Amino acid sequence: MTEGRTALPLVFEAPRRGKPPRHWADLDPEARIEAVQAAGLPRFRAQQLSRHYFEHLNDDPRSWTDLPAVLRTELAEQLFPRLLDPVRRMQTDQGTTVKTLWKLHDGALVESVLMRYPNRTTMCVSSQAGCGMACPFCATGQGGLQRNMSTAEIVEQVTDGARALRAGEIPGGPGRVSNIVFMGMGEPLANYKSVIGAVRAMTTPAPDGLGIGARGITVSTVGLVPAIHRLTAEGLPLTLALSLHAPDDELRDELVPVNNRWNVGEAVDAAWEYARATKRRVSVEYALIKDINDQAHRADLLADVLKRRGTKADGSWGWVHVNLIPLNPTPGSKWTASRPEDEAEFVRRLAARGVPVTVRDTRGREIDGACGQLAATGS
Repeated sequence: MTEGRTALPLVFEAPRRGKPPRHWADLDPEARIEAVQAAGLPRFRAQQLSRHYFEHLNDDPRSWTDLPAVLRTELAEQLFPRLLDPVRRMQTDQGTTVKTLWKLHDGALVESVLMRYPNRTTMCVSSQAGCGMACPFCATGQGGLQRNMSTAEIVEQVTDGARALRAGEIPGGPGRVSNIVFMGMGEPLANYKSVIGAVRAMTTPAPDGLGIGARGITVSTVGLVPAIHRLTAEGLPLTLALSLHAPDDELRDELVPVNNRWNVGEAVDAAWEYARATKRRVSVEYALIKDINDQAHRADLLADVLKRRGTKADGSWGWVHVNLIPLNPTPGSKWTASRPEDEAEFVRRLAARGVPVTVRDTRGREIDGACGQLAATGS
């Protein structure tokens, strides 16, 4: 922490609530073998179960015909307990965007979104029930943190979407999940162990995992610097997304309170080190908020902040890409999206300085698309 800065009492540890039951996706391959042996079964049954769950996406024990009928229901109850129950599903974009509100075993509510594009399908998943980062413009942050999600609760959001795609329930015919973004409810790096466990379950080849390419997975953070360093050391070729939202400490202290602990410079330095070590370009997320952080001079300052961390030898911006996000306002909030002309000028300023920049395709506005809106209403 920078000397002289005040640390806010942010919630980094989730409150203790009822622990979700152990699930197959919580276990690594060796632990799965131990689990079936503890049930008095030979070790080869572990790969059979993994093949059903991860490769065939089949969670109905009645169809596990390569296992004795008398074992199927018991194994399903012991090792594949139901973790998520859908409360509400909403669709838009001709059915290619599906947002689901889930109820966890203890009544906590979380959300996931499936977004099908012509050349890929992305799942946006939650990693915590609620969030303790207290960003005032975020619907999830307004509700506070309830608890961390387990590895399996995270993975189950993906397998649900994968089953729907495989069954042809999403317009476009049968398909598969190709991309994962940890941009749903919660701060992923505040639930580090479960998130990394989920990433490994997603990226491990079948039959022991879902076989999704690590380069298709993005982990977002508001800037938990020690956790970014820890992620760097993992050696996983993930994309890191830094939710910056302001280029100066005075404003970011207000918009992203964790900035009181690790400031703009420290967060950007950690992101730059991640890019340097992994050779993966970092995405800087910047929600454009009307008359708050969308002024032209802040676009110039953002360019300055990023450029100080270095460019490639040819002067190109090889380490970073700015992803501007038109704010999806929450009901009753004073925070709202920028005017089109201010958004355009912000883009123009960054592009003029050579900063790679795009404006995010904001799907789901008409279905309470801002993360946390469905959970906030409970419906």
